[in-house]
Amino acid sequence: MNIRTAVVTDYPELRNIYLESRRARFHWTTPEDMSLQDFDADTVDEHIIVAEQEDGQLLGFASLYLPDNFIHLLFIHPDFMGGGTGSRLLDASISLMQQPIRLKCVSDNHKAIGFYERQGWKKVIEEGNPGEKYWVMEYDTNS
Repeated sequence: MNIRTAVVTDYPELRNIYLESRRARFHWTTPEDMSLQDFDADTVDEHIIVAEQEDGQLLGFASLYLPDNFIHLLFIHPDFMGGGTGSRLLDASISLMQQPIRLKCVSDNHKAIGFYERQGWKKVIEEGNPGEKYWVMEYDTNS
């Protein structure tokens, strides 16, 4: 597996990964409200890294807002979940930023929260309105 910075030619597949993974996992939303264009709208001004197999198949991505040391999105295609791609992308993301690093995770996304906690992330505070709550999570090996 290779982790690298995304290039424009990756975007069609990244749009698909973002759409398919949300449709497969986000049981709290309506799949019809999601579209391929969401990726572009949700990653403006962000640094995007991708995980790819040796044959060039994209497995997932992370989008980072580097000025705030913030991981905005981390998504793996549903067909490649559980193979270590998320951990590799998370490690690569951490290496690009200064600690403490933060992210937000939807409170109803219990699998993702468990994943981050196993990777050493801590819940800081739960925010948002009912039905739209999320955990702010932090990673800091210095604390």
